Amino acid sequence: MSNGTEVINLDYWAAFHAQNVVKLSDNIGTTVTKTMGVLQEHGVYACFLYLYAKEKETCHGVISEMLDLLYHIGYCWEENNKPVAVQDVLNFVNESVSGGSLERLLFAKQTLEQMLIYVRYGAKAIEKTTAQNATDEAEIPDDADSSTATGIELIQEKGS
Repeated sequence: MSNGTEVINLDYWAAFHAQNVVKLSDNIGTTVTKTMGVLQEHGVYACFLYLYAKEKETCHGVISEMLDLLYHIGYCWEENNKPVAVQDVLNFVNESVSGGSLERLLFAKQTLEQMLIYVRYGAKAIEKTTAQNATDEAEIPDDADSSTATGIELIQEKGS
């Protein structure tokens, strides 16, 4: 662009970070569904609080990806030091995301929602393909199994 502004592909970054979250755990779908509910009902800050309070096993990975998404869409932290400690993350969300204009807050909320939606669909897709692969493998006869007869053997047996 000629005026020096950079266009951010929000969908790309939401999908990119969603894929990283899906890789974290086999049962991430439930965590993300609950997190998205808190985000939609109570807001961005409450979403981070919920993850720290209720989802101890997967919270750090999900929060890390959410912070990285916020960074990629323009919510930068001081001196390029990503907040890691709980209080630092909550302060960052409160001051940099929630403390700005209402427009910026709603922008962050909408983008985080998009990422979490992609995580839900990604987790469901993996569950389905894993279940389908298990079903397919169970249905495939083992070639070394001597109990299966070929068409020629069946004809020969019928003729005897």
